Amino acid sequence: MLSSDFEVFYYSDRNFTAVPPHAHNYYECYLFLEGDITMEVALGKEKPTKHKMAPGDLMLIPPGVDHHAIMDNPDQNYRRFVFWISKECCNSLMNESVDYMYLIQKAEAFHNYFYHLAPADLHLVESRFLRLLEEISSDRYGSSAARHLCLCDLILTINRVIYDEDHKKTGTDEISLFQNIISYVESNLEDTLSLDDIAGQFYVSKYYVAHLFKDTLGISLHQYIIKKRLAECRGAITSGESISKTYERFGFRDYSSFFKAFKKEYGMSPKEYQGVYARSIEKKAEKTNK
Repeated sequence: MLSSDFEVFYYSDRNFTAVPPHAHNYYECYLFLEGDITMEVALGKEKPTKHKMAPGDLMLIPPGVDHHAIMDNPDQNYRRFVFWISKECCNSLMNESVDYMYLIQKAEAFHNYFYHLAPADLHLVESRFLRLLEEISSDRYGSSAARHLCLCDLILTINRVIYDEDHKKTGTDEISLFQNIISYVESNLEDTLSLDDIAGQFYVSKYYVAHLFKDTLGISLHQYIIKKRLAECRGAITSGESISKTYERFGFRDYSSFFKAFKKEYGMSPKEYQGVYARSIEKKAEKTNK
């Protein structure tokens, strides 16, 4: 790859000369349009898998994964889009939004490399490829900014198409995983509970977990954990436990961060909340005794 960020190509060949199995240090996204091709992919010592390509098939290969195209009939025209993007560029996009990473995390976490696009989706993705190619060849005002927008549009469109299709098929599996993570979090609120730790616990990508929580609850996993910890702290301090021991037990690194989070969540400081709760209990007791 000549560019440090990404490259995109459209190829149309006859008598294509196949290349031997190879791997890249960047991600390769490949949209098959026409031809008689079998794609072979192997990861490490695993036995290579072969996938007979059909028009509309999309392949995403992560860095370090061996792959190559086998030309079954060289007389047929071979057309495809090829898109290469560096790990550094992906990391930069991930800092903008984890929504760009759905397909990548599926490839890396589950070794899912192949998808088939319905005709309408194929047309949509193909149009994004063409738009990016046109912008790359343009020297109009703002072309650098426009290329970035087209790049993001292409990546997001691909991820959205696959995500929508996946959720028609695997919604039950994701609900089960989500519920298991919720149960795990609630049982381990006094532990570290980092995104990496939880992803490792369930053998999935951390980007997958982040995306799952954002889609399901509308908040991040970190925000969910904070809310659950604050609820536990609230219950503990209203039961008479000391505030200092409580926030330390439930993973807040210092009182200042706990104070700010608690006040944001409940509209008053922990001490004030404890006092209000104690007074409400006294008033109820007085009414009962009258």
